[in-house]
Amino acid sequence: QVQLVESGGGLVQAGGSLRLSCTVSRRTPVTMAWFRQAPGKERDFVAGISWSGSSTFYADSVKGRFTISRDGAKNTVYLQIDSLKYEDTAVYYCAAGGYSSRPESFTSWGQGTQVTVSS
Repeated sequence: QVQLVESGGGLVQAGGSLRLSCTVSRRTPVTMAWFRQAPGKERDFVAGISWSGSSTFYADSVKGRFTISRDGAKNTVYLQIDSLKYEDTAVYYCAAGGYSSRPESFTSWGQGTQVTVSS
């Protein structure tokens, strides 16, 4: 099982941008994804990327604003978030080894990074 460490969260004004990073403890040729969980809500799929980086997947709610990418040489997956909205406020989690958009399909998780958007 790999270790995942997220970073890059913070407090930002609506309309701003953030780039989240997820560093993996070793080379991991599996699908990676970002999820988010707001207080009192379920953990929701945000974006996913294939092991090669050639395929990406997004939740409808973030298409056009979020971009997932990965750097194999650095064992890092990124989530670029633009045009932030108040409703993007959540803890963002990195996950590895999944096969669908359901959280239970992923085998490894990071500790999460808080993103707070002020209106």
